[in-house]
Amino acid sequence: MIQAAGAGIIMPLMMSVVMFIFPADKRGSAMGLIGLAMIFAPAIAPTLSGFVIEYVSWRWLFIGLIPLVGVVILLAYKFLINVSEGSEAKLDVVSVILSTVSFGLILYGFSHAGGHGWDDTLVLISVIVGISVLVLFTMRQIRASDPFLDVRVFQNKTFTMTSLINIIVTMMLYADMILLPIYLQDGRGFTALDAGLLLLPGALVNAFLSPITGKMYDRYGARPLFIIGLIFVIPSMWAVTDLTEATTYTFLMVRTIFLRIGLSFITMPLNTAGLNALPKELITHGTAVNNTVRQIAGAVGTAVVVTIYTAQSTDYTSQLASQGVTEKVRELASIFASCQSYYFMMVLAIIALVITLFTPLKSSVPLEGEEGVH
Repeated sequence: MIQAAGAGIIMPLMMSVVMFIFPADKRGSAMGLIGLAMIFAPAIAPTLSGFVIEYVSWRWLFIGLIPLVGVVILLAYKFLINVSEGSEAKLDVVSVILSTVSFGLILYGFSHAGGHGWDDTLVLISVIVGISVLVLFTMRQIRASDPFLDVRVFQNKTFTMTSLINIIVTMMLYADMILLPIYLQDGRGFTALDAGLLLLPGALVNAFLSPITGKMYDRYGARPLFIIGLIFVIPSMWAVTDLTEATTYTFLMVRTIFLRIGLSFITMPLNTAGLNALPKELITHGTAVNNTVRQIAGAVGTAVVVTIYTAQSTDYTSQLASQGVTEKVRELASIFASCQSYYFMMVLAIIALVITLFTPLKSSVPLEGEEGVH
């Protein structure tokens, strides 16, 4: 929770700084460069963590971060400066409590749904109470003269629609990062390091394409990039709906590269398009909402795909048992369940494409001092 509190400050702040120091026509390139850093680190993480787990100890996943954090603190102290005017704001303690309880319970419920099932009492209570408290939180923000989180950002149709696409894309990304290693390790017997190495090339391609797609956003806008990206993503999901025991490691690696190429056309341009549509005074609230949306979407995507995987695996295991199959039951069930889960993700990608076609992505960028929604 302490680590999450730090990340909750840093990630939205980074986006806000970019939006403040770059003009609207350069933000795509700037966000693309930021994307290189944001994507490169997770790109090498699965491979590095697989190596650490296999040859050292899982404890070093955390111990190894300590010197990195120390370096970051020193660099921040030396180079970071304030880029915007400060303002006196009274902390709404009630809103802090409501947001913490609501988002915390929702994330807890969805995170545990994958392992315990949706009929688990604790899961249902967590999600229902979390949503109820979230409604109270939202009503308080609407009525407040100085809201803790300004939900007026959702009055902007472009921001709202890009947030929906953001939810779907994040769900697919997190689900794929969970599902593919499960298939490789449970269904095929590969090691954690093997799974990490398979994900590495695609993630690196994604990272190094990010600055390029950022410049393309500045030149061509968001819609063409989203469509191109989803044209890559949808076949990449379809390609793994028919996995077998003979599916080659190379095929999966190439498929993952194509998926990551598609995501590079979507991820950072998506954030830029949504924030560019907001007036300047709402950008900080927009970045906070974006960060929250990604966290919840990641938890929801993981929970839903694991639930589908678990249910399909259990049903297929029962079918094999009724047919008298006793060899490699777990492996066969894992492969079948993975295929069914990827069908769900392919449908999500198609939905994202439909939303893209109806999103007003060509609205003008609000200038400082401009009012309202475009």
